[in-house]
Amino acid sequence: MPSHATVVSDPVELYLAGLSRALQGPRRRKADLLAEARDSLVDATEAFEADGLSPRQAAERAVEDFGELAEIAPGYRAELGISQGRRTAVLLVLVLLAQPIVWLEGAWTWTQHADSGNQVVSILNDLVKVVGMLSIAGSVLALIASGVGLRYPAVRDRATKVIARFALTSCAAVSGIALLLATASTTTEGTGLQGLLVVSGFVIAPLLLVSRSAHRCLRLA
Repeated sequence: MPSHATVVSDPVELYLAGLSRALQGPRRRKADLLAEARDSLVDATEAFEADGLSPRQAAERAVEDFGELAEIAPGYRAELGISQGRRTAVLLVLVLLAQPIVWLEGAWTWTQHADSGNQVVSILNDLVKVVGMLSIAGSVLALIASGVGLRYPAVRDRATKVIARFALTSCAAVSGIALLLATASTTTEGTGLQGLLVVSGFVIAPLLLVSRSAHRCLRLA
């Protein structure tokens, strides 16, 4: 019990606990950031101890020099936002790249009996191809921006919000068109219902995960 009280009352541990509570985001990146903060605080504490301060005084001085949580936390949140933006971009690329396979004409039972004479379906087919290509191209650019693009301050400062908003827009557009296409398609042998199930499982559900990740980006941005 005494050792537990000592850990809790350690200024460095208290500071790190507060910083952890203030941060939400990818767990691995958060753990890395907290480890880096701990290393800096421990090094500073040891330096102050070498200058003659007591262990507690040294820890308090290290925390004081590190900065108030209200001032430090936004910078850490920005780093977590960048990491979340990269995760969102990767998810979006993977989901969108799978769509041409899912909707490959004639390859699956839900794409074998589409009524080619249906003008609405024809228009939606053309629309989904255009929107899909633009979304895939944009998601690849978002992935690049969340990687090498971060070397440039102008990109780094805006990447998280831009990626999140692009992802949300793409998710809404692709999901909406896919639902319309599945609903409007005239199929035989009950594959109309199958098409709706495919849209739900291979389009809507994955894009909901991307949307959730994008919303996290906006909270961190």
